[in-house]
Amino acid sequence: MSNRRDPLYMIGVASRLCGIHPQTLRQYERLGLVIPSRVGQKNRLYSELDIDRVRRIQRLTQEVGVNLAGVEIILRLLEDMEKTREDMETQFEAYRSEVEERIRNLLANSNLPIRKEDQLLPTPKFNWRNPEV
Repeated sequence: MSNRRDPLYMIGVASRLCGIHPQTLRQYERLGLVIPSRVGQKNRLYSELDIDRVRRIQRLTQEVGVNLAGVEIILRLLEDMEKTREDMETQFEAYRSEVEERIRNLLANSNLPIRKEDQLLPTPKFNWRNPEV
C-alpha cells in the first residue's frame, strides 16, 4: 500500500496530472509553495500530497483570484489550523483518559456494578476534518 507522501511523479507527469506547465511547478517550488523530493541534484519527484497542494494552488489562483503571495499566506494558515486541530485532539484524548482513570479509581472501592467493557466517559466521535459527517 502506497503512502500519499511517497515521491512518485517526475515533473512532467506531475504537471500533466495538474494540468499546468512544468515551468509553473518550478515557479511554485522557487516560491516555496511546493517542495518536491529530490533524487540527485536535478530530478524532482512529486507525491500525491504535492499534487493535491498544486491543485489547491490552482483553484485559489484561477477560481478565487488569489495572487501567489496570498496563496502562500492561505496555505500557511491552513497548515497552522491543521496542527492546532491535531494538538486539540491529542489534548482532548489525554484529558478523556485522565478522567476515565480518575473515575476508575473512585469506583475501585465502590459496590456499584459496572461492566468492564463499557467506556467510563462516553464521548461523541466528531470528524474535525468534515463536521457534517
